[in-house]
Amino acid sequence: MPNFPSSLRCPSPRQKGDTRESVLETLPDVSTTVNTLATVYLLSQSSSDRYPLGHYPEELFSEEEPLKLITQFKNDLQDLEKKIDSRNEKLDLPYTYLNPRNVDNSVAI
Repeated sequence: MPNFPSSLRCPSPRQKGDTRESVLETLPDVSTTVNTLATVYLLSQSSSDRYPLGHYPEELFSEEEPLKLITQFKNDLQDLEKKIDSRNEKLDLPYTYLNPRNVDNSVAI
C-alpha cells in the first residue's frame, strides 16, 4: 500500500483513540489498492514512442524561417544541457529532472 490511500470507504477518523477496526474499515480494500498501484506503475514507465524535447520524428516544416528557429531551439537546448551537466558535476546528488534530454517533447499516455 502506498503511503497514502487512493480512496476512503468511510470518512476519516476525527478523534484519537478510534479503534483499529474503524481505521481498517476506512481504508480501501486490497483489490482497490492493487489496481491503484498497477495504474501508478504503468503510468510511470517510459513510453515506447518517447522523444526528448527538441527532437521531432517528422519533418513538418520546409520553409527557411521555421527551420532556423528549430535549429536555434535545439542549440539553446544543447547549451542548457551543458550548463546543467557542469552544475551537476559539483553535486553529490545530481538534479536531472529538468535536463532537456530527460524532458519529453510532448505528453504521451
